[in-house]
Amino acid sequence: MHGRWSAMELDCLVEIFMKLSLDDLTLAVPFVCKSWLAAAGHPLCWKKLDFRRFDLLPWSNFSKNFTYQYHLPYFTFTYFLKFTTNRSCKSVTDLRFPLKFTSMEDLVLASNECPKLKYVALPVMSESEQVQIPQLVWKWKDLERLEMASKPSNFAQLVKNISLNCRKFSWLVVSGPVREEDALAIVRYLPKLKKLELKNSYLPKEELLMILNGCRELQKLNLNDCIGFNGDDEDINAKASHVKEFRKERCKLYYEYDYESELGLYDYVM
Repeated sequence: MHGRWSAMELDCLVEIFMKLSLDDLTLAVPFVCKSWLAAAGHPLCWKKLDFRRFDLLPWSNFSKNFTYQYHLPYFTFTYFLKFTTNRSCKSVTDLRFPLKFTSMEDLVLASNECPKLKYVALPVMSESEQVQIPQLVWKWKDLERLEMASKPSNFAQLVKNISLNCRKFSWLVVSGPVREEDALAIVRYLPKLKKLELKNSYLPKEELLMILNGCRELQKLNLNDCIGFNGDDEDINAKASHVKEFRKERCKLYYEYDYESELGLYDYVM
């Protein structure tokens, strides 16, 4: 059976290996035989780089196996990122950074080595790093979907740059307090947005209505666990009637502080 697999045409092997995860492509497939090694090195196998599936701690099984197989003194995400982007030959379209272990240098590297990105999921970033996000999108002209763990302070500049540079952009995922200027920026610069996810955000009713009035092409709006409006608000439901998928589970006007539970916990401790 192994002989049949190794004798397969390169194109067939590449088609199969494109469906494998990064750990298989790095730690398993290349060490089977020469034909598998050649196929696993094809750029098409490295178009989707999802690093969120990995335990990247230095003592994890993946990190230890990677350093052993490639004769490294220790594991770093920066090296792993360079390793994968080098194999992609600038063909990456889907890049999901780990939430941690990512530096600004890693993001700059990705912006240079991955000019064809369509989907980017950014890591958790400091405030000083977040202000640099608008500059990164200038290199991602094909960007269609952007995910951010939190809303940057220069959010308006970011969506403006997306509007000017990313003509196919249609899907934004971000969490954080949505102020009037943020809602205005979405409506002004991304009026044709198809999908918007603002889960776990502070979103007042006025700002939500502003977005619903200005983004008439929305097909998906995910507001689960938001604070600032009631999920059963009639005005909001009427304005959102054009949205095919409107999710607003556990949305509340105010954060409900469970005083009795806290008091009970205090009595128990005392």
